[in-house]
Amino acid sequence: MTSKHLGSCLCGEVRFEVVGEFEHFFLCHCTRCQKDTGSAHAANLFSVSAKIEWLSGQSHVRTFNVPSTRHEKSFCSICGSAVPSLQMNGGLLVVPAGSLDSAIDLRPSAHIMVESRASWDRGLEDIPQVDGLPG
Repeated sequence: MTSKHLGSCLCGEVRFEVVGEFEHFFLCHCTRCQKDTGSAHAANLFSVSAKIEWLSGQSHVRTFNVPSTRHEKSFCSICGSAVPSLQMNGGLLVVPAGSLDSAIDLRPSAHIMVESRASWDRGLEDIPQVDGLPG
């Protein structure tokens, strides 16, 4: 049975469906991923076989390519949320894990580019965890 995953941006204008399997799930700590997520790492799913269908808002999708690199990010032009992109001349589908609305059974395959890890991104499992907003 083929997997199907629904996803959207923060404002809901961009909606999509991914049909097929993800081969990899990487948490990338490179400085470019830190910059384009504003966080410690990017969490992206990768597939060379899955297909994406834009259900709405494809006209709002913009893509930024870092000059002279293969690094690119697609995002909703209304809310700025990361959305999927077809990279490497359409041969690789990259889906930000947080853009999915449906659950996935895949756990991250690896932390990559850890030599670039943010200095504050260590021992985080030791800090308090709060179910809601802090009081």
